[in-house]
Amino acid sequence: MRKLMLFVAALVFSVGTAFAQPDLKPNHPDRYTVVKGDTLWDISSRFLQSPWLWPEIWHANPQIENPHLIYPGDVIGLIYVKGQAKVTTLKRGDASRTIKLTPKARITPIETAIPAIPLDAISSFLTSSRIVEKADLDAAPYVLEGKEGHIVSGAGDVVYARGDVGTTSSFGLFRASKSYMDPVTNEFLGLEAREIGLAKVKAVDGEVVTLAVQRTREELLKGDRLLPTEDRVITTTYQPSAPLDGIEGQMISVLNGVNNIGQYDVVVVNRGAREGVKDGNVFAVYRKGGFVRDPVTTETIELPSERAGILMVFRTFEKVSYALILKAYRPLSVFDEIRKP
Repeated sequence: MRKLMLFVAALVFSVGTAFAQPDLKPNHPDRYTVVKGDTLWDISSRFLQSPWLWPEIWHANPQIENPHLIYPGDVIGLIYVKGQAKVTTLKRGDASRTIKLTPKARITPIETAIPAIPLDAISSFLTSSRIVEKADLDAAPYVLEGKEGHIVSGAGDVVYARGDVGTTSSFGLFRASKSYMDPVTNEFLGLEAREIGLAKVKAVDGEVVTLAVQRTREELLKGDRLLPTEDRVITTTYQPSAPLDGIEGQMISVLNGVNNIGQYDVVVVNRGAREGVKDGNVFAVYRKGGFVRDPVTTETIELPSERAGILMVFRTFEKVSYALILKAYRPLSVFDEIRKP
């Protein structure tokens, strides 16, 4: 089982990041005991007005083994270094102890370190979908039918597909989902391909490919497309950072289908790697102002946008990105603006 070893030190911002000096909350605790289910965002929200500035006041306690790992049961508190308030691990809890297993010399943590953000909110979006060009999906091999003429297939079944698979042996089975357009320029930004399952190539006979379906999220249908499995590292650690100057955009979709967007919802923003967006970039969300009629001139006037939340990008594509709403001061909506915090 892969262990989540999240280093607080990995959250240090790159040199030159222009964030404001962090301010402590007026009602911040002097000490806090970490509990199971906490995230670094939760803890930093207890101490700071701006939780994403946690690395600015983190002090690694050199007297504690692995001071950059925070575990349930650890006591977090304030100290003062050269007159400046810092947060550090004051005391280790039982979860940070290690046990030695025999006969092999292995040292294993009793409990894993806490993550930066709630992984259960984003885990399915790290692997279950991707943004592609429509032409690429249309050109991909596709499912013909299941064995013995079955229209619907699932895990453990054999299916037949048609297309050039080359030397690739493992494929994701995908179905076209949403198309994303830029709400301002009307540019096509990408097509969301939703993963249905995973299959291995058993045999190739000309254009016909025999596949063994290994797992499925839902039933396979005729016409579902085959895309090679991605050769990429899926990380569960993030480095909160300011986006480049000048990157502004909008939330163009919410991935759970609701109308009002709230904390821990996953959204799509219309900015990606092309504009310089990176995983871990933190944006402020601004809710668009309403319209009022001027009582004197009778003109329709748009009111200024108001800051309404914070989001963090966790997966970047060429023209769009997936982001997690970390804080919502009021209900958010599709087409709300994102800006540098």
